[in-house]
Amino acid sequence: MIPQRQRNVIRQRVHARIRQKMQGTAERPRLNVYRSLNHIYAQVVDDASGTTLVSASSKSAKLKTGGNVAAAKEVGRLVGERAKEKGVTKVVFDRGGYLYHGRIKALADAAREAGLEF
Repeated sequence: MIPQRQRNVIRQRVHARIRQKMQGTAERPRLNVYRSLNHIYAQVVDDASGTTLVSASSKSAKLKTGGNVAAAKEVGRLVGERAKEKGVTKVVFDRGGYLYHGRIKALADAAREAGLEF
């Protein structure tokens, strides 16, 4: 079993490798996901100007628990709706070095259902 600290170092290395190949533009910003033990966060970022266009989290959504799949679905729906309001329909999905499984997949699927294309 890999200790939690070592696992996070590996995740950061994977995320850095992903970010070398991926960049959000004004036409197609980056949907970034961060997952902590108790919450999940998502933001739509334009890397060209270095600005966050839209953000949502299980903390801001005032959910009872933020560390489960249901919370991830709610955050995905929220970030999708907010992005549509700002006129963003196409994004690049940045899974943040996490496996595309569980909460990450639930957030991505909910964002797609809310109208984001990636």
